[in-house]
Amino acid sequence: MTSGEKRLARRLETFLEDDYLCWFDIPVGRKNRYPDFIILHPSRGLLFLEVKDWRLETIKKISKSRVELLTNNGRVTVANPIEQARQGAYQVINMLSEDSELVAQSGDYKGKLKLPYGYGAVFPNITQNQLNKALGSDGMQVLPGHLILCKNEMTENMDAEEFQESLWGMFNYSFNQTLSLPEIERIRWHLFPELRIEDTQGDLFVECDNETLDSPASLPDVIKIMDLQQEQLARNLGHGHRVIHGVAGSGKTMILGFRAIQLAEELNKPILVLCFNVSLASRLRHYVIEKKVEHKVQVYHFHDWCGQQIKTYHCDVLKGDAPYWERQVSAVIHGVEKKQIPRAQYGAVLIDEGHDFESEWLKLVTQMVDPKTDSILLLYDDAQSIYKKHAGLDFSLSSVGIKARGRTTILKLNYRNTREILDFAYQFAKEFISEETSDDDHIPVISPESAGTSGPAPVFRQFEEQDEELDYLIRCVQKWLVDGQSADEIAILVPTNKQAEIVSQQLSLAGIANLCMVSKENKLAYNPAQKLVSVLSFHSSKGLEFDTVILAGINKIQFVAKEISDQVRLMYVGMTRAKSQLLITSSEITSFTERMVQLVAP
Repeated sequence: MTSGEKRLARRLETFLEDDYLCWFDIPVGRKNRYPDFIILHPSRGLLFLEVKDWRLETIKKISKSRVELLTNNGRVTVANPIEQARQGAYQVINMLSEDSELVAQSGDYKGKLKLPYGYGAVFPNITQNQLNKALGSDGMQVLPGHLILCKNEMTENMDAEEFQESLWGMFNYSFNQTLSLPEIERIRWHLFPELRIEDTQGDLFVECDNETLDSPASLPDVIKIMDLQQEQLARNLGHGHRVIHGVAGSGKTMILGFRAIQLAEELNKPILVLCFNVSLASRLRHYVIEKKVEHKVQVYHFHDWCGQQIKTYHCDVLKGDAPYWERQVSAVIHGVEKKQIPRAQYGAVLIDEGHDFESEWLKLVTQMVDPKTDSILLLYDDAQSIYKKHAGLDFSLSSVGIKARGRTTILKLNYRNTREILDFAYQFAKEFISEETSDDDHIPVISPESAGTSGPAPVFRQFEEQDEELDYLIRCVQKWLVDGQSADEIAILVPTNKQAEIVSQQLSLAGIANLCMVSKENKLAYNPAQKLVSVLSFHSSKGLEFDTVILAGINKIQFVAKEISDQVRLMYVGMTRAKSQLLITSSEITSFTERMVQLVAP
């Protein structure tokens, strides 16, 4: 920001109430214009401001359309800031006017945009008197007084009401009505396509290079967009080490995707994205390819990344009784210590599913960040910690090289699940994921809060035989497909890989195309855009989401008293994959099925 832009930003923060929204230097719509400031108020409307740090002596000539300036590079000609702001404003207004939901359907302004709008220019280094003397009688023609804000009108001791009146004097009219929250979200949806959330779970954001989405015929009736907290967090993460503690469905992975694209534009070195789940890595990889930044953003599940490091730098994996994947990690750690594997390979490291990472893994990957950029983002939800033998971290973040004190954010709102699904899942698991507070150097357990969407209550069905259960879930999937639901929005989750193979086989016999994500090859082949019903284990589902989910064969989760917490968390993860519909089935009575019966009872 220039010094004048900083000064205006401070005045806006000081003199405007909390119901104002303000954006600085963000591309608008698909034309990527950059108005310096956009201000939105529910009853005042939209205001577009251009800020010019010019000094009076540098303005050599001015007309209604052009300004000739004296710069360090000699004389240059630029647009009159009023004309520049006007063009930017009308570009946006024309775009918003194509949305019937934002156009008045009756009254004095029928057929017009529902909200007032205005534009103007700000001169932080020139007073109104100086301008009047310099411009003389032509002043009102080239820089109309009501459309400019000068140095003397933005001092620290200004009256807040007087300052606001200067801004809203830039409007030609006002309405006696207030925008609703859905209307404000529609405006944001149009202004900033990068914040849009697609219905299909494979797309973290809408594709911003598809011009057809701007046509009135293609506008959705219901829009989905990052909320203000998510937008502010995603845009302003900054560099250094950052930690986001978020409940299931709070948009952690969406923010990670947004951040990866941002960093790809800013940094020269590649960005590394790591997660634990093979299926989630495949989803993120497809997203990165769709955004055309795969040459800058590398996505791996952690052990695959270790394998790539070993292969690239010819490290030996020692023999032993430990599983191969454990020996792989040890080989990479040893390679880094011996300087066989270089540190600081990446401009940034982004870690999803941080709750499943061991301390030595995190200590390893934090060494991979270039100290010049020192950019690390860790995403975490202790309630979804289902792989480790203990819940939560038994170490501090600082002990593994993550310095995030004062740079942590908590996301408690769940946007993925309906209120009914979230309440059902939380009631089932709350004894084992009860909220715990923590300091910035450790990880808290967070109780989720619903963002307010509603839908059908989860359904539980008990059967006497497995064949009867399988027949029922096949019939359910067939009905949903006939009713028009897309196959890629349906998933069947089961406790074991053997069950997944059985379910997949039955689906195929019924003529239902599906992907059984049991083998590593199939997990790597997972493409959210393919019209296939997904069949996978509870473990493999973590990080994914589907409109309709069946949790089948839950009787195969054997009740083991000392492992009950892990088993309940596993069920919680499975339930919270469902966005709209959740069906749970079993062919035996267990302690878990009895708990289900109690939850669904009226």
